[in-house]
Amino acid sequence: MSTFSDYWRQLDWDDISLRIHSKTAADVERALNARQPTRDDMMALLSPAASGFLEAMAQRAQRLTRQRFGNTVSFYVPLYLSNLCANDCTYCGFSMSNHLKRKTLDAQEIARECAALRDLGFEHLLLVTGEHQGKVGMDYFRRHLPDIRRQFASLQMEVQPLSEEEYAELKTLGLDGVMVYQETYHEAQYARHHLRGKKQDFFWRLETPDRLGRAGIDKIGLGALMGLSDNWRVDCYMVAEHLLWLQQHYWQSRFSVSFPRLRPCAGGIEPASLMDERQLVQTICAFRLLAPDVELSLSTRESPHFRDHVIPLAINNVSAFSKTQPGGYADDHPELEQFSPHDGRRPQEVADALVASGLQPVWKDWDSWLGRSPQKNSNTLITG
Repeated sequence: MSTFSDYWRQLDWDDISLRIHSKTAADVERALNARQPTRDDMMALLSPAASGFLEAMAQRAQRLTRQRFGNTVSFYVPLYLSNLCANDCTYCGFSMSNHLKRKTLDAQEIARECAALRDLGFEHLLLVTGEHQGKVGMDYFRRHLPDIRRQFASLQMEVQPLSEEEYAELKTLGLDGVMVYQETYHEAQYARHHLRGKKQDFFWRLETPDRLGRAGIDKIGLGALMGLSDNWRVDCYMVAEHLLWLQQHYWQSRFSVSFPRLRPCAGGIEPASLMDERQLVQTICAFRLLAPDVELSLSTRESPHFRDHVIPLAINNVSAFSKTQPGGYADDHPELEQFSPHDGRRPQEVADALVASGLQPVWKDWDSWLGRSPQKNSNTLITG
């Protein structure tokens, strides 16, 4: 069976860059008027020429978002289980070459973190670790996932890429979704930033969403770390290609797209290509026009002011009060951070800002297909 990597080999980075930068205002207008934008339209929407159409893009993106998702915005929160990592990556605070305190949560510490998060009202949890197959691998997940899953309405993971069989097993333990970001789709530039460890294997990572689809994982999250390559526009277009491929081949799964930009971290690097806030808005709107039904997510990497103004346009999934270190909710240890979040507001503050914009925060939007009964929570809203 073919994978996205087979298709990726047919895509020429330089040719795509040239086509994106050659788009004209007329191309953008055609894309805006398209009932279903094509790949060529997506190039136009990501192009420099589209910068003059930002208002029109935002208006159409907002209409599509309201038609599909109403006024609702779902909340999730990351729970960092470990900052151990066997990779050496130039842009990550958890990189094995960085001198920082290492911590992996045990069962008691996980229970304290989960209790703190439930007290804050969260029901949708994203488990995050550094990539360390030996100490934070399947044995660790087998021990702890069932207990965590029983406490939350949905459970997703952002950990090292695993095999199809391992994903299928985790699904039986209650895993609903997996976020796996390619970082950059440029193979040579990818190699310059991944110096040691399993993450050096570009294609093992690139084919992870295929393994997730074959394992029947419900939701698959995509994204590129914008600013890692020297052309963020091409990386974003590659994410679009990846999304379209997966939708065609694994239609049983749902998909989400995130838009992380490089943030300060220990041993961090300067972005190779700068994406400013207007360009980020342009990119978010382009993805909504391309894929009206796909979940678009915006994290606390961005500022409160930016999030408050952009979420109403096209975003339907947000994190709040994110701590990027293990033990960050029950005990605050900033020296362990993977990166520094920009929006540090407490969850209710973020929710209040959404309400002020006419939106409806959703802390819980579904019950487990495992048949677990709903847990009572005064902040809970069930919409589906």
